[in-house]
Amino acid sequence: MAARAAVRAFGNVAPNPMVGAVIVKDGRVIGIGHHRRFGGLHAEREAIKNARENGHDVSGSVVYCTLEPCCHHGKQPPCCEALIEAGVAEVVYARPDPAEVSGGGHAILEAAGIRCSCDSSSSNAVAMGEAFVKRVRTGLPWVVVKWAQTLDGKIATGSGESQWISNERSRRWVHWLRAKIDAIGVGMGTVVADDPMLIARGVRKVRRSAVRVVFDTHGRFPEDCKLAQSAGEYTTVVCTAAAGTIGVPGVKTLHCKMKDGRLDLESALRGLSSELGVSSILIEAGPTLLGGLLDADLIDEAVVHVAPAVMGDDSAKSCASGRVCEQLSQMKRFELNRTRMVDGDVHLFYRRGE
Repeated sequence: MAARAAVRAFGNVAPNPMVGAVIVKDGRVIGIGHHRRFGGLHAEREAIKNARENGHDVSGSVVYCTLEPCCHHGKQPPCCEALIEAGVAEVVYARPDPAEVSGGGHAILEAAGIRCSCDSSSSNAVAMGEAFVKRVRTGLPWVVVKWAQTLDGKIATGSGESQWISNERSRRWVHWLRAKIDAIGVGMGTVVADDPMLIARGVRKVRRSAVRVVFDTHGRFPEDCKLAQSAGEYTTVVCTAAAGTIGVPGVKTLHCKMKDGRLDLESALRGLSSELGVSSILIEAGPTLLGGLLDADLIDEAVVHVAPAVMGDDSAKSCASGRVCEQLSQMKRFELNRTRMVDGDVHLFYRRGE
């Protein structure tokens, strides 16, 4: 229930994680809350407020939350302080807070006489904070790659035509995915071939648009593309190893290193995390960019839309290019997490394998 409450804020709380909280007393739910927007009340305070507005006394209650309550002063006062003042009897959370400053809520609550425990049995609640945890611990955002392909693994014809392989409902679902992520990235090949906007269309209740990112090794970002023309309205960043800045008004330049003759994608992702607060990024990669991400082992999730069609063309493009592996023992392995059927298309959701 706390995890379901948390997702109500998708697209609105970055760089904070989505967090939900539920208050139970005498076997009844008396308060529900979630962190609604960046800078706003945290989930625990929202749940306490909700319970009191409905005439409930929260003293002696049990609070269930998706993330360990924080104990530091930021844009909001510590959640631990609110829980102690409210007189709750017990706190159960799904994932420890990894932050050096805000972590430690467990010990503070126990010192105040409140029973406190971590219960990671809810996979939904644990998954809720994965991007935030990874960014804090590693300095890298959570990386999701997405592509659409035919049954024979092709993502475009030999001439580069790719719009559209997946069906209309699958494409609408991608806009929902874009809406809940911090950044959306593509390579220069996709900019030239598809001229995308990289925004979430038709998704309600989203207060902010994702940062739009172009991985452009040599600084060739065209000033007449849709991304350039709309840079004044949507935050747009070009990650490049070229000297100087991208000469397009409103477009930010993020200088990155080169590695093995190409853009160092890890340094680009670290820059997005440290300079723009990006905790999660959806990369709608073409073959070259996907090959680079695979080679650098930077992918956390892969979303593959498989259309019920076959190209049967040797010149058609596969999802990844380059030299990711030369032997079967070097293959990048992923674990199938779930599947979904959408009007004939099959959506496959993979996680990083061991």
